[in-house]
Amino acid sequence: MMQRRTRVPSVVAGLVALGLACSACATGTAAYRTDGAGASPPRAPQTAYTPYVSATTAADTDGAASPDTYNLAFVTSDGSGCTPVWGGTEPATSDAVVARAAALTDTGADLRVSFGGAAGTEAALDCDSAQELADAYAEILDAVGATKADFDIEGDALTDEVSVARRNEALALLQKERDLDLTYTLPVMPDGLEDTGLAVVQDAVDQGVRLSAVNIMAMNYSSSHSGDMGDYAEQAAQAAHDQLVDVLGLSRDAAWQALHLTVMIGVNDVAGETFTLADAASLRDFATRKGVGALSMWAAFRDRPCAEGEDLTEADDACSGVAQEPGAFAEALNG
Repeated sequence: MMQRRTRVPSVVAGLVALGLACSACATGTAAYRTDGAGASPPRAPQTAYTPYVSATTAADTDGAASPDTYNLAFVTSDGSGCTPVWGGTEPATSDAVVARAAALTDTGADLRVSFGGAAGTEAALDCDSAQELADAYAEILDAVGATKADFDIEGDALTDEVSVARRNEALALLQKERDLDLTYTLPVMPDGLEDTGLAVVQDAVDQGVRLSAVNIMAMNYSSSHSGDMGDYAEQAAQAAHDQLVDVLGLSRDAAWQALHLTVMIGVNDVAGETFTLADAASLRDFATRKGVGALSMWAAFRDRPCAEGEDLTEADDACSGVAQEPGAFAEALNG
């Protein structure tokens, strides 16, 4: 995610039937009282705040608003075979990354390792077998003691059917061996999930992978989308939710809990798209009302103003590009 992310055209026609096991939403739809005494709607489950942070470099804003879970990004292959590395450079057992992960979890937050992203090559594209790939994933997870993993699939990895099947076979193998909470992070448009992403999840279901949530990347739509980014995020969430209700057969409450929402704060990679602090506050209200499972952002290290004189018309990997106090987006998204 979300470094100079480009859109991939949909290549799979139509929606596909898929299933989703939501381990984080056990209750489903609550019943109302019928005796007339104190009847009121049930309170929606709390929406977690789960920002993306760098696996290799700490930022002063990582802990802003006390995240529930950190998404530690990213793990890719080293480009020469089935060898996973942190941030494209650090080996799986890197002392620096292990220490960083420990510092993050010492705050009381959970840790979710994020594999893939826009830069580098996700390991499923380089490994020769599902077992080899499962071993590579396990090495990374064991290095930091993580029981949660996210797979950010975009670019060529979205349409490479061989790697899609190999990855899901590997994840099914891992879940037979250990208690592993799995999510997929996938592209979205204001009218919902793309067919390519749905095909990735469908294959996961076909292979027996248990997913706890689908995380949509509500960002970087296209040059034709020049409207309000907060409105687009809510539209994308509603459309994706309705897809989960219809395609997965979930209750409406369960579908909201099975939906995670990630925004790119400030100036996005597409010219004219800027996600503001007001958008963040509005989206938090929306997520709280609906019972969205989690809100996230790309990224904690961008949650700061740019230096005076920097170009604020293009996305910067180190700052938001909008007027703000450090950590202000975290506070707005966490409510």
